[in-house]
Order: sequence, then structure tokens, then C-alpha cells
Amino acid sequence: MTREALPDRRASERLPFTVSRAGVPPRRFEATIGFYPDGRVGEVFVAAAGGKAGSDMDIVLHDSAIALSFALQHGARLDEMRETFARDASGTPEGPLGALVEILCAMEAGRGGQ
Repeated sequence: MTREALPDRRASERLPFTVSRAGVPPRRFEATIGFYPDGRVGEVFVAAAGGKAGSDMDIVLHDSAIALSFALQHGARLDEMRETFARDASGTPEGPLGALVEILCAMEAGRGGQ
């Protein structure tokens, strides 16, 4: 599929979230979500709250968010990607991108599935 570019000016939202895993202290993150005019998610940026720029975690989050944005702009759907991220035995996402996609799916469902 061809890339569906986002408009130069678009709605966006900052979204703080936390990832908790058994035996690991909760980690806080912040995402900025860019939307297409019809309300679909078209881009994501993710950073660790209080994280150090240039750290390994910062680089992995940055690159992963770009890959997720690229997939969305080429027609991938959040609900289809949702189950592909690592999950614990109870089905809870283990990583920041999986947790974010879970949150975004819930947001889309609340808006009527856009």
C-alpha cells in the first residue's frame, strides 16, 4: 500500500502512561499521538519520562515509534497489531509500545472504532 501522508497541520495529543511488570518497578512514558483528520492515529512519538536523551532506551523508543508510525501510514491497523507485542501470562502488554497500542485501541473503541 502507498503511504498515506498526514497533513502538515494535524491534531495531536500528549499521553502519559505507565508500564508495570511483575518484579520490575513501574516505568513512566509519554507519547505524542498525531491524528489524521478522520481521527485515526497516524503517528506516534514515545519517550521515557525523565529519560536521558541518547540513552539506549531513548533510541529504542524513538526507532520503535517511527516503525509503528510508518506501519500506520502504510495501512496497518492498531487492532491488528495489538496482539503481536510481548505479553505476560495474564495477557498484559510487557513493553511500552504494546502498552501504548493497547491504550490507543481503547481510545479508538471509545470513539466508535475510527
